[in-house]
Amino acid sequence: MRRADRLFLIIHALRGRRTALPARGLADTLGVSQRTVYRDVADLQRSGVPIEGEAGIGYVLRKGADIPPLMFQPDELEALVVGTRFVQAFAGERLGRAADAALLKINAVLPAGLRERSERSRVFAPDFGQHAALKAHIDDIHQAIALRRVIALGYADERGAASTREIQPLCLAFWGGSWTLGAWCRLRQDFRNFRLDRIRECVMLEISFLENEKSGFAAYMAAMEAH
Repeated sequence: MRRADRLFLIIHALRGRRTALPARGLADTLGVSQRTVYRDVADLQRSGVPIEGEAGIGYVLRKGADIPPLMFQPDELEALVVGTRFVQAFAGERLGRAADAALLKINAVLPAGLRERSERSRVFAPDFGQHAALKAHIDDIHQAIALRRVIALGYADERGAASTREIQPLCLAFWGGSWTLGAWCRLRQDFRNFRLDRIRECVMLEISFLENEKSGFAAYMAAMEAH
């Protein structure tokens, strides 16, 4: 990791904290020794960054401190632009609008040279023709995942056989051509994956669920890795 990136991550870790962050926690996060953290913090303090605290106690940013943002490298900026284009094309209306707004904000604070570099990027993500219902499903499912609400799902399998399920949505995954919903099926009492283009109906119910060791996201990921 570049030292400049490490210094930025230290500031980012301290930003908004109300309690002191021990050097040990910073060292674990950055994968460096505590001695390196002490040296980096001292360098930041000498350069005018308002970090308060000391070794053995922890560090905080002084309340009200205004830290200027890190300027992007050209390749980092292009990665953001390309990522935003993919979100705009494939991630539903709500995240697409948010990505568009984020890119406008980034471009608004860039110097002219970097702004031109972002506009010249030739890596695109053309919409492969997702219909409006599919994008609406992405938005609805994304909201249900965030709220931990059960979904009533009308689904057709690869043979066209229809079924109705109540599921606990856990994650959305894009496989470069289709979206998949990872979920806990309350009927089968097991994990299931559903292709979004086969969903016929998607209704968020007034039923909340809690993730646990059996049916939560961590267990889902472990099950997928095992397969």
